[in-house]
This record gives sequence, C-alpha cells and structure tokens, in this order.
Amino acid sequence: MAIRQLSETLINQIAAGEVIERPASAAKELIENALDAGATRIEIATAGGGKALLRVSDNGSGMDAADLELAVRRHCTSKISETLDDIRTLGFRGEALPSIGSVARLSISSRRRDSTAGNEISVAGGKIVHLRPAAANPGTIVEVRDLFFATPARLKFLKTEKAEAAAITEIVKRMAIAFPGVRFVLSGPDRSTLEFPATGEDHLARMAQVLGKDFRDNAIAIDAEREDVQLTGFAGVPTFNRGNSAHQYAFVNGRPVQDKLILSAIRGAYAETIPAGRYAVAVLSITLDPALVDVNVHPAKSDVRFRDPGLVRGLIVGAVREALARDGSRAATTDASDMLRAFRPGFQATPQRPQAPWSAATSPSRPYQATAGFGERPQASFDGLVHPTARSEPVFEPAPQAQAAAAEPMARYPLGAARAQIHENYIVAQTDDGIVIVDQHAAHERLVFEAMRKALHSKRLASQVLLIPEIVDIPEEDCDRLMVHAAELSELGLAIERFGPGAIAVRETPAMLGEVDASGLIRQLADEIAEWDTASGLSAKLEYVAATMACHGSVRSGRRMRPEEMNALLRQMEVTPGSGQCNHGRPTYIELKLADIERLFGRS
Repeated sequence: MAIRQLSETLINQIAAGEVIERPASAAKELIENALDAGATRIEIATAGGGKALLRVSDNGSGMDAADLELAVRRHCTSKISETLDDIRTLGFRGEALPSIGSVARLSISSRRRDSTAGNEISVAGGKIVHLRPAAANPGTIVEVRDLFFATPARLKFLKTEKAEAAAITEIVKRMAIAFPGVRFVLSGPDRSTLEFPATGEDHLARMAQVLGKDFRDNAIAIDAEREDVQLTGFAGVPTFNRGNSAHQYAFVNGRPVQDKLILSAIRGAYAETIPAGRYAVAVLSITLDPALVDVNVHPAKSDVRFRDPGLVRGLIVGAVREALARDGSRAATTDASDMLRAFRPGFQATPQRPQAPWSAATSPSRPYQATAGFGERPQASFDGLVHPTARSEPVFEPAPQAQAAAAEPMARYPLGAARAQIHENYIVAQTDDGIVIVDQHAAHERLVFEAMRKALHSKRLASQVLLIPEIVDIPEEDCDRLMVHAAELSELGLAIERFGPGAIAVRETPAMLGEVDASGLIRQLADEIAEWDTASGLSAKLEYVAATMACHGSVRSGRRMRPEEMNALLRQMEVTPGSGQCNHGRPTYIELKLADIERLFGRS
C-alpha cells in the first residue's frame, strides 16, 4: 500500500483525540489561553454539559486579524520560540484551537486593548468559514458549539451531561486555586452559577472559596525549600479528611497537574495518620527552574516529569510531616460541628433506647448527684507507658474536693484538666474556654506508637520475658513468614521461636505494652506480613508493625481510670506529635468551645 500525506483536517482530528478528550479538556485549554493573555476576569458558560455550548470570555490582551488567522492553525503559538527548556506559560503546543475547530463549530471574536475595532473568525469541521471585522470588547470570546459533531463516534464515549458539567466545574476550581488574583464565573442552563471573586495574594481565602470555609480552620501552612525547589501551600490536619482524592490539588510552576508522584508523596506523608480509604485535603505548589521539569510529557499537559523525582518526593513528605508534627495534633473543627449537630433538637442518628421511668433520684426536687468518674488502680503508668498488673474490682468513687481544687490550674493546659470518665472509654476535660472529650484507647494507642517509633531509631526496644511462653497455633505458611523476620521483630521487643510445624512460641513481648494478647498480636502480624511481604524483609515496614503492636498494647475501652492517670494522659498528648489522631486515623479528641455549648442552650 502506498504511503500518502494525510490531510490537514484529518491530522487535526487525530490530534484532537489526544488534546480534546471531553468538554472539560476544551474548557481547560481555553481557560489556559485566557490566563496566558493576562486576563483578570474569566467567564465560562456551558449548555448540555459543554457538548452543546462552551463559551469562555476574558479581558486579556486580545488578538488582531492576523493573530486570529494563525491561532486556528496547528503549531502556531506566541508562547515559545526555539526551546522547551524554559516554558513559563500554561499553553505552548499550539494545538488546542485547531484541534477544537476540527471537531466542533468554533467561533473566536477578539479585540486588542489598544485597538478600536475587533475581528471574528469561524471554523467548522476544520475549515475556516470566515474572517471578518466585528464589534467586540477588549479581550477575547471563544465559543465552541456542537462538540464532536465532525467525529460522531467520539460522542458515544462521553458521559451524561451532569457528569460532563461536573468535570468542567472541577477544571475551573483547579484554575481558581492556582490564580487567586483572577475572578472566575461559571454559569449556564445546565448548572447553578458558581463565582469565585478575586482574592489577590490571599491564597488561603481562595482555597476557602473552593474547598469550603472549614479548610481555613483546619489547614496547616507549608513552606519549605530544598536545592532550589520550593514547596508552599496548605495541608489539612489528618482528622480533616475526605472519601476520595478529589480534594488534593497540586501545582507545578503555577500549572495545575495531576501527577502520580505528587499524589503518592501526599499519601506517604499522611501514612499512619489517616484511615484506609480516606484521603487528606491538601493544596501544594512546587516552584522550580523550568529546565528541571518536563511539562511536554502528554498533549493534555496534566502530567509532568521531574529531573530529580526523589528530591521532589522527599521534599513533600518531609515538609508535610514536619508541619503535622508541629501543628497537626489538633482535632478537626468539623468533628465538633458534627457533634453540635447531633445535640440539636430533632436530631436522631440511631434509634433511641427505651427510657427508664422517672426516678426521684433525678427529679427536680433532688438534683442528680454525679460522681467524678475516677476509677481503679492503673493498668498503665502514662509517664513511662508501662502496664503493671491491673486490679479488676472497681473503685469508682467521687473525687475529694481537695483533688478538684488541685486540678483547677490544669484547665489552663491546651487539653485542660480531667473532670470525669464516661462509659469507661471517654475522658471529659475542662479547658479555659470549653471542654475536651478524649477517646482513651485511641489516644494512648498513639502515644505508645510514637514511643515505639522513637525507640526504633535509637536502640532495641526493651522486652519482658514471659514466665510461661505462649504457644500460638497458626498455619505453617504463616509460621514460615514470621520466622523469616524473627530478627526484625526482635528489634521491636517481640521474641518468637518455632514450636513445631504449625505453631509459634512467644517468649518475650515489648515491655512498654504491658500485658498483651500475644495470640491476637501474632495472628494479625502474620496476616499483615502475608499481605505486603517482600524479598527485602520488614525493614521498610517496621513502623507498621509498631502501629499494630501499639493497638494491642494500649489502654482498652472499658477500663476505669484514676484522675492522675487521665491528667497524665492529657499532658503526654500535648507534647506528642500526631496525638490528634490514632494510628488508624480516627480523631483522639473533640473540643467544644463554651460559646458553642451556650448557644445550644440559648444562652448567647
């Protein structure tokens, strides 16, 4: 078969298959052109999810007749000259407008700021219909109608109008975050009007517009630099998380990207602080020499390739972890908001239990006498995270008045002074301006884990020898996996030996865990090793093993605690990194301000 030159129209339609995948792709390219033209106001209108109509209007520099004629030709651009090593604009390939014009009905009207007249050009199915003078305001209006009418097979692959409209909304949000100094308006008969007023240099204000006002209250500032690569932005506290990664925004030299390396680094930075299936909320911006990043990886320009990916990943992980250690232990404000909603009249999350008959003990004539909620001898000494043997009988008596008075100054601590323990699981503490409710098991689990992680980097963890070794029966293949890593487990204070083909003898357990369910711990470790074991062993996974051990060795739900124990737990939480959430990412405490409580009772 003879080789022949393809027509210009067919070439453009082939290119459109890569550049313009859906209406949102066209919207992205047109908004990028408007931003490159210096626009400070961009209005986007859609109909039919962008398939019937997509109009982008801007107040940028505009184009004259000669520019318009070149703009709809392939590989014509004003943004680069002879090299790809110094790209400082969003667009640079010169493919977007001709690609759109080859598969849709494209109309562009534009006027330069210094000109008294405008011009208009129309393209349909890759052919120029006309180029003529036209009335126009300074700036440019690009109108795309009947997208993919020239390639009807592509229409079959588009989603519903609602889904396509949502994709365009997401594009506008990403652009709005990247350019807070630009006003964006998104409207049309297929949507509610969305407006993002310009916020100037206040990036956090723009993020609050897009991500919600709660993000401002739950965001930690990021500002780090390594080898001339700068990272700025905001990362949400771990307890402020979402069910998908749609709330993670990344920018490279101002360009919105969806780069796997960056998303992986964010996931790594939040390891052990967010539950499986949940995702952090973060907005990160990387600034570096354009020569150190390749933005020409794909025609859609959503992927980038760094010259030193390890440097970038290390910078992100290190900076976010440092920020979380510095300021990430606080609970999300949304936790308190959810709790307040639960208290409002009419709210019923679960069916109510039948109420006990009215008792004289709680009647208005005899106020209810609440005990302080302080209990038995300690199973844990929180100062050293050691578990002596617990006494089973409860000693649940009101705290003496002297104890309450002595605890009063402790209310000035961030987590306040312990006042009660309810349902043998939650510590209620009083602060200067509210109350704090702590999940004792989740909190102590985090403290134990952080102590184990710290010890991992200094020395072998201290162990306690069991008087009688505990024999755990498990499948032979699990025994094999555990014994391969016996030396590494020993570093954590867990000494095991083979006891026949299908059993493991546990001879020592980590001292800081106190009394531990060795059988349950061994079985869970065997399951985890089976899931992610590699030839390199557990050296890269020791922290995960430590997290598992911490869960098995923490204060259990249902154990009563004395006031000094609870206050010791609170004080240790205040100085421990990441204590705002447990190893599984659940919040360890919720704070309610006094003003919120008073509002519930109509006192403010």
